[in-house]
Amino acid sequence: MNTSNVELVLTAGLEKQLIKDSLPQFAFSGRSNVGKSSLINTLLNRKKLARVSGEPGKTITINYYKVDNTIYLVDLPGYGYAKRSLEDQKKWSRLVNTYVESGAMKCVVQLIDLKVGPTRDDLMMLDWLNATNTPYFIVATKSDKLNKTNKTKALEDLRKCNQVSPDADIIEFSALNGTGKEEVMKKILAML
Repeated sequence: MNTSNVELVLTAGLEKQLIKDSLPQFAFSGRSNVGKSSLINTLLNRKKLARVSGEPGKTITINYYKVDNTIYLVDLPGYGYAKRSLEDQKKWSRLVNTYVESGAMKCVVQLIDLKVGPTRDDLMMLDWLNATNTPYFIVATKSDKLNKTNKTKALEDLRKCNQVSPDADIIEFSALNGTGKEEVMKKILAML
C-alpha cells in the first residue's frame, strides 16, 4: 500500500455525512490527547495531515483519511474530556454512536496512554468492544515517556487488565521515535 497516496476526504460533523462505501475502515479510538492524530501522521509519514493539538477535546469531528484508494483511517473524537458544553458533548456522542453502530468499521485501533494506563473510559470502551465482538488491537502510546523498567511493568499491567481480550495484540508506540510504526501498519494490512 502506498502511504504517500493519502488524502483527508471528509471531516464529518453530522450523522448524515458518514461514509458508507465499501472500503474497509480502521477507526482510531481513545481518550482526548492520547495521540490518535500523532499515530495517524506517523503511519502516513506526514507531520500535519491529522491536526495535533496540545488542547484536549479539540477534535470534534470524525475525520476520514483515504489511503491509496484502499482503506480509510478514521480519526474519532477523543472521549473523556468534558470541558465543552453539554450540548456539544451530546452531539459528539450521537455522532460517534451512529458511526460505531453503522457497522462500517473493519477494526478499532484502541489507543491507551502507557504512562497513564487504562482510564475508566478506556475500560468502558474495551467492555463494549468485547461485548459486541468488534475486532480490535491496542496501541500503547507515549512509550518514550517511561524508562525501560516502568515500560515493561506498564505493558504487563495492561496485558493483565481484565477488559483486554487475551486475543488482542498490544503494540508499544512512540510518535517521537517511531517505535511500533511498522507493527501497527503490518497489523492493519494483515486484517485486510
